[in-house]
Amino acid sequence: MHGIEPKTLLEKSLWCAEELTGLIVACALVQPDKKLASIKPESVLKKFKTARFAKGVNRDIIAKCQEMIGLSFEELIDIELKAMQEMSSEIGL
Repeated sequence: MHGIEPKTLLEKSLWCAEELTGLIVACALVQPDKKLASIKPESVLKKFKTARFAKGVNRDIIAKCQEMIGLSFEELIDIELKAMQEMSSEIGL
């Protein structure tokens, strides 16, 4: 992203999560109600595989997450989506 490789587990986690946040927000914005509550983890995974969707999201970073932080992509989606849904009113989605 900015040329500085993350070193600590926290830095690596934030590095991965930041890119995934963009993908999840894009998934919400294409929903009729534009709400995070409408998003299912399977939908995020499907959209991840569609390169034309949310082109600005660096999928290479997201793909490295299992190696970097020890979470599968599915686990990371589930954790992040739930966290974002819990604070959806603050996010405005």
